[in-house]
Amino acid sequence: MELPPNLLTDEASPEWMNKGDNAWQLTAATLVGLQSIPGLVILYGSLVKKTWAINSAFMAFYAFAAVLLCWVAWAFRMSFGDKLAFFLGKPGVALDEKFLLGQAFLGLFPTATMVFFQGVFAGITLILIAGALLGRMNIRAWMLFVPLWVTFSYSVTAFSIWCPDGWLAKLGVIDFAGGYVIHLSAGVAGVTAAYWVGPRSEKDRENFASNNMIVVLAGAGLLWMGWSGFNGGAPFVASTVASLAVLNTHVCTSASIVVWVLLDTFCFGKPTVFGAVQGMITGVVQGWAAILMGLISGSVPWYTMMVLHNKVPFLKQIDDPMAVFHTHAIAGALGGILTGFFAVPKLCRLFYMVPDWEKYIGLFYGLQNGATHAGLRQMAIQVGAIAFVICFNFVMTSLICLLVGLIVPLRLNTDALQMGDKAIHGEEAFALHGETTKFENLKHNKIFDTQDFSFVKESRSLGQLQMV
Repeated sequence: MELPPNLLTDEASPEWMNKGDNAWQLTAATLVGLQSIPGLVILYGSLVKKTWAINSAFMAFYAFAAVLLCWVAWAFRMSFGDKLAFFLGKPGVALDEKFLLGQAFLGLFPTATMVFFQGVFAGITLILIAGALLGRMNIRAWMLFVPLWVTFSYSVTAFSIWCPDGWLAKLGVIDFAGGYVIHLSAGVAGVTAAYWVGPRSEKDRENFASNNMIVVLAGAGLLWMGWSGFNGGAPFVASTVASLAVLNTHVCTSASIVVWVLLDTFCFGKPTVFGAVQGMITGVVQGWAAILMGLISGSVPWYTMMVLHNKVPFLKQIDDPMAVFHTHAIAGALGGILTGFFAVPKLCRLFYMVPDWEKYIGLFYGLQNGATHAGLRQMAIQVGAIAFVICFNFVMTSLICLLVGLIVPLRLNTDALQMGDKAIHGEEAFALHGETTKFENLKHNKIFDTQDFSFVKESRSLGQLQMV
C-alpha cells in the first residue's frame, strides 16, 4: 500500500518525525512565547503606575531576549544535555545543524523544536521573577541578573526535575508543566531578590495604581490562553493527554478566578480586576482534579496574600508588587502537594510513557486501591522536591544578588526612584501627558452663540485650557 504524498519521508521529514506532533509542539511553544511577548509585557506595563510603565515592560522584554541567547549558547545543554553531575548537564552550544535536526531526547520531533519549546519556558520564568522587582531595581543590575540566574539556578532545577538523567526525575517526582521548575522557582527567587534589592519608594508603596486596567485584562487574557500551549505542550505529543491537560487547565483557572472574586466580594465588599487576574494566575499553575484544585488554588493563595501577608513580620518587609510569592511560590508548592495526593497512575503513565506502577501513584488513589505505601512515597518525593527547590533557589539567588551588587548597585538611586521611566530610559510611556496645547478660535457657532475651537500644537498650560 502506497502512502499519501504528505506522509512520505524525505530528507526534511525523516522516518522518526511525526509531522502532527512537530506542528503542535511548535504551536504550543509559540503560545507560551506569546504569554511573555506581548502578554506579560502588556500586563506589567499597564498594571504599574504610569511613571514606571516603560521600565516594567522593558524588564520583561529584555529578559526574554537575553534568556534565549543564553539558552542556545550553553543553558539548554546544561538543563537537558549529557550529565556533568547528578544535578547538572554539561554546558554546550545548541546551534549545531546536525544536533538541531536530529531527534529530540523526548518526542517525535527535531531537537530544534525542543530547544525552542524549553527556551520559552526558561524565558517566562525570569519574567515572572521581574514581577517582584518592579519599580526600583537598577536596570543594569537586572541585565546582569538574568543570564546569571538562568545559568546557575534555572538549569540546575530543570535538569534535576525534567531531564531523564536528573536525580529527582529518577525518583519519580511529578512536575507536569513547571509547577516546581518555573512557578515555585520564580516565586522563591522573586521574593529573595526583592529582599536584597529593597522596597520601592514610600510614595510608590502607598500609591501604585494601574495606569490602564482594561489593558491589564488584555495582557491577562494572552497569559490565560497561552497556557493551552504551556500545559498542552508538556506531553510532547498531540495526544489525548494533551487534550485533557488543556481542558483541565482552563477549568481549573475558571474555578480559581470565581473563588478569588467571591472572596474579595464577601470580605472586602467589591470584586476587583486585580483580584481576578491573581486568581487566574494561581489557577493555571494546577492541572489535575481540575475543579477541586481550582477551588483550593483560588482560596489558599488569596488567604496568604490578603490576610497572612500583613501578619507575618518577614513578609511585611518584602515589597512584591505583582504578588509573585503568593501566586507562584505558594500556588506552585500547593500544586505539587495536591498532585502527589490526586495523581492517577494511568494518566501519569500516559504522560510519562512508562509502565512503572511503583511510581506516579497519588496518595488518594493508593488509599483506595491498597497501594498506601506507594502513595506515601510519592507524597514524600513531592514534598522533598519542594524543599530542594526552595532551599536551592534561596541560596543561589542570594549569591547572584550579592555578586551583581559588587558590580553595580542593585537598587536605583533616590532621584531615579522619584522620576521613574524618564530617568532610567529617557522615555515616557504616555507622550501626550506632558505636552501643552493651545486652542485657536476658527469660527462662530451661531446656534449656541459660542466660539468653536479646534486643536493646534502650541504652548498653553492645563489651567489655561480649563479656563477656556
